[in-house]
Amino acid sequence: MSIDAKLAELGITLPAAAAPIANYVGYNVSGNLVVVSGQIPLKDGRVAFTGKVGVTVTPEVAKEAAALCFINVMAQLKAACGGDLGRVRKVLRLGGFIAAPADFTGHAPIMNGASDLCVAVFGEAGRHARTTIGVPSLPADACCEVEALVEISLD
Repeated sequence: MSIDAKLAELGITLPAAAAPIANYVGYNVSGNLVVVSGQIPLKDGRVAFTGKVGVTVTPEVAKEAAALCFINVMAQLKAACGGDLGRVRKVLRLGGFIAAPADFTGHAPIMNGASDLCVAVFGEAGRHARTTIGVPSLPADACCEVEALVEISLD
């Protein structure tokens, strides 16, 4: 099944790749590797999930936000692949940042929102290494952010 068909089956329509909000690029390609800059949970041009997990955002809602972050990662990746996500060979790594107070320790299940979607879309090629950390704040008061390192074909 093609990636576009899989996205349609999952009811996901990718947005246009978001423009960076500071002095960086949304993705960088070197050879067959794509580094996707951290993506926050933007929807329709605005941050859909703000606040701190465990304070104003429940872990369940934050997991949904992490999935939205990964949708935005895929939008950047699609742009990096010239519109063809079929060029993805392997998602090598995801990095997750969860805005939460210092005593919060439930970061990993939140990041599963991104990881689970990655595997649902890319299958075995979506099984990745991962780092998930808690941070005191994120840009635009987003509750989470996800970045990626992906191998693509050079076709």
